[in-house]
Amino acid sequence: MHFVLFYHSLQSDWNHGNAHFLRGVCTELLSLGHTVKVFERANGWSLRNLREHYGDTPVVDFNAAYPHLCSEFYETGELDLDAALEGAAVVIVHEWNDPGLVRRIGQHRARAPYRLLFHDTHHRAVSAPEELGAYDLSGYDGVLAFGEVLRRIYEERGWAARAWTWHEAADTRIFRPQQRMTAKPLDLVWVGNWGDGERAHELQEFLIDPVQALHLRARIYGVRYPADALAALARAQIEYAGWIANFRVPVAFGDAHFTVHVPRKFYRELLPGIPTIRVFEALACGTPLVSAPWEDSEGLFESGRDYLVAKDGAQMRRHLQTLRAEPEYARCLAANGLRTILARHTCAHRARELLLICRELGAGARQDGADTPGATDGEALADSSTTALA
Repeated sequence: MHFVLFYHSLQSDWNHGNAHFLRGVCTELLSLGHTVKVFERANGWSLRNLREHYGDTPVVDFNAAYPHLCSEFYETGELDLDAALEGAAVVIVHEWNDPGLVRRIGQHRARAPYRLLFHDTHHRAVSAPEELGAYDLSGYDGVLAFGEVLRRIYEERGWAARAWTWHEAADTRIFRPQQRMTAKPLDLVWVGNWGDGERAHELQEFLIDPVQALHLRARIYGVRYPADALAALARAQIEYAGWIANFRVPVAFGDAHFTVHVPRKFYRELLPGIPTIRVFEALACGTPLVSAPWEDSEGLFESGRDYLVAKDGAQMRRHLQTLRAEPEYARCLAANGLRTILARHTCAHRARELLLICRELGAGARQDGADTPGATDGEALADSSTTALA
């Protein structure tokens, strides 16, 4: 099948975690013999900031790391949908698109044979429902929501006729255990953005204070850290390393003994069951993980076996102290987490889940009613004139 995807950015992961999952799913779809075309707005916010801070080098590095992936850039108001969507079997529009474009594609769907899905990977359904309510999804076949609680919100509020739960996952072609590159590894590496202060208190309690109290050797990667946050890191003697390309994160995790998960308050309080993608990625790297309070209401993992949960800062300190003092226990915890990822939570799993949803909607069926032959897992990687997996 031919997939056409509209996302904020494929190329840039500067303060844009959706790029991680998008890259992985595109790669897996290509490996199954499908074709993929990704559209992103020219000079979008994430890519613009990446270039302003680091020049064109990150884009060159992205192309080297993902030679099979590329974007088609468009200017708002100038996109020819007839040309862009020609031959599409499935079109997916991410929620971080202009509402006008979301509406235009929905209107285009009324006179086209493809299946159209809206993809939501954010907390705006509970933090800014008026923003999501402004999207016109009347022309869409359904919504892909990255958690069951979010799926129910779409259906209960009448925002969509149908919705499916489609969790994020780890791109295990990139995220896998790494050979340690240093003789004196760090105790802790954390990768995450400070953002808009949505978890400032939690980061202080569950990350900064425990590191300082235990005198851990720690490094933090991420962007949008204000002056007061940087000062807090300096007081705790935490190294701040700025932005890191996501495909380099496995090496960063590999050079540390453990990491932590600090969910934003909306996921902790109003959207239980939705972890950040860093949980999937850290566990895929075989990195022992301790989480701040988070309710895994969908049973994605097994707390106490795949990762540890700290109810407060004091318990976080105890857990981190245990992981540092008992390396065999830490290795066992990491092995369990990695096993769960490989069994249930890879981008390959999510690509197959997406294909099942598409089949349920009748995508890929010929006009005579017969299904278009589909690729199988064992087939060779396919070439494509638009985007190909080399």
